[in-house]
Amino acid sequence: MAASPKINRREHILQCLATMLETSPGQRITTAKLAAEVGVSEAALYRHFPSKARMFEGLIDFIEESLLSRINLIMDEEKDTMRRCQLLLQLLLVFAERNPGISRVLNGDALLGENERLRSRTGQIFSKIETHLKQILREKTLREGKGFNLDEAILANLLLAVAEGRIAQFVRSDFKNKPTEHFAEQWQFIQQQLLQS
Repeated sequence: MAASPKINRREHILQCLATMLETSPGQRITTAKLAAEVGVSEAALYRHFPSKARMFEGLIDFIEESLLSRINLIMDEEKDTMRRCQLLLQLLLVFAERNPGISRVLNGDALLGENERLRSRTGQIFSKIETHLKQILREKTLREGKGFNLDEAILANLLLAVAEGRIAQFVRSDFKNKPTEHFAEQWQFIQQQLLQS
């Protein structure tokens, strides 16, 4: 029973960090500022996380778990190639939009000046998403006997770049340009181009 408050405090620290990333775009988050936001001493922060890097890793773990578990659901429940791609990209954009502070971590903006390992971890998340997109596109050939004129890896990279660009615009605009804005129309255009290729 004693472990429960510790988990809640850890979650509270991560929530405060995410909130600060949202409300203080462009500013470096120090442990002193975070401790003040949480309402504890810096020493108390370090009882839950041995370093600020570990706090960011906690957010990255949340991102990875949230996205990849939902991507697996999409892969299991949806079989249409274009719909799968759309849902995967939409998931990424909606997740970023609902979690503005965390979108700064996903984008790498909040990790400038932090441990390089953190940037590498977010890069791995995007690599996994790109791998799922490649798999989706390759399965079209297996299911329908007809693929694309362009290599699936190139197409997967293009699709991911669209989503990453939308997230970058969201962060750069201080969360004013919503990543999902006009996505339905953009997807229609992208889908037409893919189906013609």
